Amino acid sequence: MRRVTLFINGTSKNGKVVAVYGTLSDLLSVASNKLGIKASCLYNGKGGLIDDIALIRDDDVLYVSEGDPFIDPQNEAKVTSDQHGAHTDWLTLNIGGRPFTTTRSTLVSKEPESMLAHMFREKDVWGNKRDEHGAYLIDRSPEYFEPILNYLRHGQLIINEGINIRGVLEEARFFGIEQLAEQLEVAIKNSQPPEDHSPISRKEFVRFLLATPTKSELRCQGANLQGVKMLCSNAEGASLKGCNFEDPSGLKANLEGANLKGVDMEGSQMTGINLRVATLKNAKLKNCNLRGATLAGTDLENCDLSGCDLQEANLRGSNVKGAIFEEMLTPLHMSQSVR
Repeated sequence: MRRVTLFINGTSKNGKVVAVYGTLSDLLSVASNKLGIKASCLYNGKGGLIDDIALIRDDDVLYVSEGDPFIDPQNEAKVTSDQHGAHTDWLTLNIGGRPFTTTRSTLVSKEPESMLAHMFREKDVWGNKRDEHGAYLIDRSPEYFEPILNYLRHGQLIINEGINIRGVLEEARFFGIEQLAEQLEVAIKNSQPPEDHSPISRKEFVRFLLATPTKSELRCQGANLQGVKMLCSNAEGASLKGCNFEDPSGLKANLEGANLKGVDMEGSQMTGINLRVATLKNAKLKNCNLRGATLAGTDLENCDLSGCDLQEANLRGSNVKGAIFEEMLTPLHMSQSVR
């Protein structure tokens, strides 16, 4: 009767001595039971594949594989401890096809509760797969892993130009490196541009207006429309709340003949604006400054002009049927409107 010593591929610990009998399949079945793996290949100490049980000699040392290539147990990292008991042996990680060589101490000391720490605190606890060079295989992005490894080495977050910080954040979350993930979240937040609440220019507004389909809703609240020229334009249903049409230089905005049905211009500054023969049916003009505005022939039917300043405004020939003139800042004289 022959007997052999079996080890899991790549290791030289926790071997099992078994008797050799029957076929190669019988020996693989025994190896599976003894080593707790799904044995499919046998190698000798030099990495030769055993494909015939007759090649096995008494007291041979064999390495059992689940199908992965032979890993020389001599490449297995030797575990040592310093006076504090920290792991200092070197090992190599194969991250997405790129090797990273570091120490076990680097992986377990900085973030002891991380996935990496649990994977490498004790040898082969997780049964990590290795490549033909003995490097531990981890299917993650190498470019996002590199800043994480450097953080574990020296505690500083350094990300090279061209690396997406959000990708690094996802890797940090995957490996359970919580302190680094928090730093990355703060860095992402600080990198966001501040919200721009500045008013848009007249040129920008006209560009938006021309590019907007007639059946679409346009919102340009708070726009800077000083002295804008929008003759015969179609802004039906647009939201222009709080816009500024006043130009300090004295240039007056001109919206003559414009279609402004249902437009919302509440609270806008429109001193001297020209709205002659424009259509503002059902428009909202509450609390607007319309001093000296030209509204001659303007359709203001059902328009809400509550709280407006209409001092010296010209409403001659305008249609004010159903218009609301409540809480006016200045009296509205009948001479300003003829129908």
